[in-house]
Parts: sequence; structure tokens; C-alpha cells
Amino acid sequence: MQNTKVAVIQAAPILFDVNRTIDKIEQLTKEAAQAEAKLVLFPETFISVYPRGLSFGTVVGSRSKDGRATWQKYWESAIAIPSEAADRLAQIAKTYQVYLVVGITEQSKVGGTLYCSLVYYAPDGQLVGKHRKVMPTAAERIIWGAGNGDDLQVIETPFGKIGGLICWENYMPMARMALYEQGIELYLAPTADSRDAWVASMQHIALEGRCYVLSCNQYVTKDLYPTDLPGIKDLENQPETMCRGGSMIVDPLGKIIAGPLYDQEGILYAEISRAEIVRSKMDFDVVGHYRFKRNILTT
Repeated sequence: MQNTKVAVIQAAPILFDVNRTIDKIEQLTKEAAQAEAKLVLFPETFISVYPRGLSFGTVVGSRSKDGRATWQKYWESAIAIPSEAADRLAQIAKTYQVYLVVGITEQSKVGGTLYCSLVYYAPDGQLVGKHRKVMPTAAERIIWGAGNGDDLQVIETPFGKIGGLICWENYMPMARMALYEQGIELYLAPTADSRDAWVASMQHIALEGRCYVLSCNQYVTKDLYPTDLPGIKDLENQPETMCRGGSMIVDPLGKIIAGPLYDQEGILYAEISRAEIVRSKMDFDVVGHYRFKRNILTT
């Protein structure tokens, strides 16, 4: 039960640019690996943009030409699995000998639908997991399809069972329970939520699941958006700081051991201990002695 170092990346992608974003992923992964991190986590839809502030020209009952053009640019900044871009992620994991977990906008193999997905690469470069967000939130439903939940699987690693949910999926009790029932030990929560309340949610999940929680967000300013974006006028009334971050790492007893980090890019590190997970479950085990078993009565 040796300790293992993990890294959470808080940064912005090169918005709407897949190749340069993957260049940045490699740069940051290299830095984390040189610091001896064995797991490197990137935020929700880091490839290649969480399109905060954009309307895609939609209101109830109509769409606009510029909105469709913005959608095309967004679609072109997504990646398919498999693809040459995905192969680059695999190679990064292999080169730096890390478990690399990245939030992506995923192109479906057939048709034009996009998904908000989380991909997992092992140190040998193999894709060992992929999860599609099961329920996009509010206007996200315009741009992403809904996953079906059959990919909520934890992954065995030498330092613990890893898995996760994306952003407001973490507010879905049954989705969390699906991970707890598989014995998750490192719970990954990439997000676009930078509210103060998110901190409390991450601490609650750590306490509930008696697991480490790694949450990461982007730090994005308005000047990072390309000026030739068809829907750029949507941002005129948006704040200069579009997303302030808030990445953190929480231990199994709810203590924040790294972060939260706000208003800058950075890498958070922490040592995780499987022994600490065991100790934390002495008095609370949500799938063991503290499991609620309900009898369903029918009439």
C-alpha cells in the first residue's frame, strides 16, 4: 500500500484548435510526469473547448446561420475515437508512463452528434476506458448527445481503482452509487463548475464514497476565444474571466489536501494512500455495513 503521486491540471486549451491543444496536453503531462505523478487528469472537454457563453444561435423555435457556422467550428475541434488525434493521446501516456485521463468533445463514428466524454489511457498507450456524459445540463443539450450509462466502469490500476463522472453527473446519486459498488478508490470529477458550492459537493462525495476525489476545471479568459468565431458577439456581455477554475484534491475523510486553485493555471499534486482509504471505512462503508436496504412494498 505504497503512496502514489497524482496530478490535476488546471489550464485552458487552445480554444477550437485540436492539434495545439494536444501539444499543450503533452507539455503539461511531461511536467507532471517529471514531478513523478502516475495519474494525470485534465478538465471536462479540454479538447478543444467548453463553449461557455456561446448560444449557437438558438432560441426556442429557431436557429441562425451564424449559429450553425459556430457549430461547424465546434464540431471540427472535437475528436473521434479512434483517430490520429486520439493516437497522439495514447502516445503521450506511453511516452511519459502515466495514466492519462482527458475530457474531450467526442465525434460519433456515424452521424454528426457530439458527446462530452472522458477517456482513459494506460501507461502502455492502450485506451482502457471511455465514458460519455449521460445527461448534459441545460443548454449543453443543444450541443451534446446523452450517453447511455453502460460505460460507468472503474479501471484497475496498480495504485487503486479509478473512474469518474463529469460535472453535474456528480449530482446524480445512482450514478455515484454505480461507482461505489465497484469499489472506486480514486474518483475523478472533471467539471466546468467553478462555484463555491462545488467545493462542498466534492467533499461530500469523498466522505460518502470514502475515496479520494480529484476535481479539475479550466481557467479561461475571454481573450482566449478566436476573434473570427462566427458567434463571437455572444461574448460581448460576458466577464473577462469566463471560468475561474477551482480544481482540488480531497482525501477520503473530506479534507482538501490540494487546492482549490482559482484565477490561474497550475498543476495540483497530492500523495494518495490506499491504506488511508481502508482506515476511512472503519466507521462508514456505503456499500458495506452502512448500506441502506429498502423493502419495496406493492399494493
